[in-house]
Amino acid sequence: MSNRIVSEIMNVPDAYLVLDAVQKALDEERKRRLKFYNDITEQEKTEFINGTIVVHSPIKMKHNKASLRLAQLLNIYVCKHNLGFVGIEKIMITLTRNDYEPDICFFGKEKAITFTADQSLFPTPDLVVEVLSTSTEARDRGVKFDDYQAHGVEEYWIIDPENETLEQYHLIDEAYKLILKAPSNDVKSFAVEGFQIPIRAIFDDDENLKAIQNL
Repeated sequence: MSNRIVSEIMNVPDAYLVLDAVQKALDEERKRRLKFYNDITEQEKTEFINGTIVVHSPIKMKHNKASLRLAQLLNIYVCKHNLGFVGIEKIMITLTRNDYEPDICFFGKEKAITFTADQSLFPTPDLVVEVLSTSTEARDRGVKFDDYQAHGVEEYWIIDPENETLEQYHLIDEAYKLILKAPSNDVKSFAVEGFQIPIRAIFDDDENLKAIQNL
């Protein structure tokens, strides 16, 4: 996408004027972003996306339970094998322009060992999981998908709690490839070595407990 945009700009006679206008807009946006950092609180889930502050609505129970089940499985496995750090809900990742608080994210050991106890802003994760809701689906499939891809998030899972399905994307040659979209069977992570679970364990308590016992 970036190559296409550059090509389009280079084909217009006022390219320098366009770039100057973009730079001024980004400078103003940077000021708003710094203010955002100063104003955010631990009580709200907020994100800074393309210059706009997005405040999230309360989530449905099915969203929360799907997120919690997967987070439990992932965190137990990662801790057991000392693979890194699992962040849940209020971990803010800072990319070039935007700041997100994914439902779940994983950082490999190489990144995780650099984190401090008081750290509140985090770099690009190796795995991001977003659980869809009516208010977030367009962003999860749109700007976040593109941004995670552009910034090298190796693996992206999209969980649909309404239809009880999982989509798994893997970054190949700088683009996400859909590896799996299913309501059942197993999903095996690329970013978390050896992590493989039944998809039903994300949506069903009994299956979740069985999966925990098998980790």
